[in-house]
Amino acid sequence: EASMNEVLKHVVDYMDRRTSSQVKMINLLPDHDVKVRMNASLFEWVIENLCKNAVDAMEGKGSITLSLVETPSDIIVEVQDTGKGIKKKDLANVFTPGFTTKKRGWGLGLSLARRIVEEYHQGRIFVKQSEVGKGTTFRIELKK
Repeated sequence: EASMNEVLKHVVDYMDRRTSSQVKMINLLPDHDVKVRMNASLFEWVIENLCKNAVDAMEGKGSITLSLVETPSDIIVEVQDTGKGIKKKDLANVFTPGFTTKKRGWGLGLSLARRIVEEYHQGRIFVKQSEVGKGTTFRIELKK
């Protein structure tokens, strides 16, 4: 077991150190510690990858909000950005290996993130909402 609060705090610290002051990192965490059966370092990588994609989508300025909610049955983590959003036609492909809208990179980040969430943690990861020109929210759900 590990603390999801700690994982999200680590990612925010990491991103704050590596991004310009034009990227605002916001952490919305519950007052209590949310313990999850997870590999904390793998999970940290997943959230970090979502944040790095968000920075790219925002072209280096905007805000990224990480939120953590605990329900009786689930742990829910959302990563919301104020970036350019994902086109409807691309939504179905964002987790496909090799899919990328960037000039550089292999397009493996999200497919690997999905494997870590789904296969390793028996959870779900999906695009909860995306609006072109407004931003995107990725949602991760883990069963308790």
